[in-house]
Amino acid sequence: MTAVDDLPIRDDLRGQTPYGAPQLDVAVRLNTNEHAFAVPQPVIEEMRKRLDAELADLNRYPDRDAVGLRTDLASYLGHGLGFASVWAANGSNEVQQQLLQAFGGPGRTALGFGPSYSMHPLLAAGTGTRWIGALRDPDFGLRADAAVAEIHRHDPDLVFLCSPNNPTGTALDPAVIDAVLGAARGMVLVDEAYFEYARTGTRSAIELLTGHPRLVVTRTMSKAFGFAGGRLGYFAADPAVVDAVQLVRLPYHLSALTQAAARAAVSQSAALLATVEKIKVQRDRIVSVLRDRGVRVADSDANFVLFATGDDQRAAWQAFLDRGVLIRDVGLTGWLRVTAGTESETTAFLNAAEEIL
Repeated sequence: MTAVDDLPIRDDLRGQTPYGAPQLDVAVRLNTNEHAFAVPQPVIEEMRKRLDAELADLNRYPDRDAVGLRTDLASYLGHGLGFASVWAANGSNEVQQQLLQAFGGPGRTALGFGPSYSMHPLLAAGTGTRWIGALRDPDFGLRADAAVAEIHRHDPDLVFLCSPNNPTGTALDPAVIDAVLGAARGMVLVDEAYFEYARTGTRSAIELLTGHPRLVVTRTMSKAFGFAGGRLGYFAADPAVVDAVQLVRLPYHLSALTQAAARAAVSQSAALLATVEKIKVQRDRIVSVLRDRGVRVADSDANFVLFATGDDQRAAWQAFLDRGVLIRDVGLTGWLRVTAGTESETTAFLNAAEEIL
């Protein structure tokens, strides 16, 4: 059998492994940060109605620019945004890939602060953009002065910030983002995939868009909207950024069915987001119980929790799996990440953790 490295693959991709998490059939799956609750039946009915309306015209291409969907997303975000300031694609990963295609590429660099979302450097590699990995503080925070120092040191074409940060969970102080915007020559991308789960009072980088044409805030419907199977991500930015991304997007990249289902979901946002508070209760329960047991836990504004295991997190991961609970080893020595699930799923995790940690 031919191996990948036996093919004339690009040198910078040799030896690399694809992104992915184990997909195992276990009783409790808390490893991929999916929303724990199924789509409510009234929302399903609305999606079905809108999908049915598209079926007769599947011989025609969809709206290439997804204007209706972008208008709906802009209305959901608020802050006076219109459709010209919003772009959508198949998940926030594709959105970020398009941004790298437009503003990165060979001879250009992207800077990120780890530990953070592991897809960011992979997306950079796929577009020929050189990735520069700076580090967060030992407590996983990011200080404005430290971020600015790295920008001055490397002068990147793009800066990636993650708020709330994955896999650590904590949102950034807007002062950090503002400082980065003041220091960066190039584009600043703030990944807010988990923003809807943030604790009360957490501010979005969307508030900083006015007057900052190099700022892009990416979001997703995969998490709080429970639309992971629908694959819809989007960003908010100056309209000029949307125009730039349209130079590299594939034609008709969003199917008519995806657009219809996503518009149905946005129209039912209140029903879909009603369970977010339940997830936050379970997240805070995990943090509280583990800390009461003496386990070190990172603060979380997301739907997951990063917790310490001791030196051998791989053995701990296996011990959880042996008890029917699948969580995530993100490759951070001495730490594992668990998604906040339903009350019963969280109880199963905490019961297993009591035996393991």
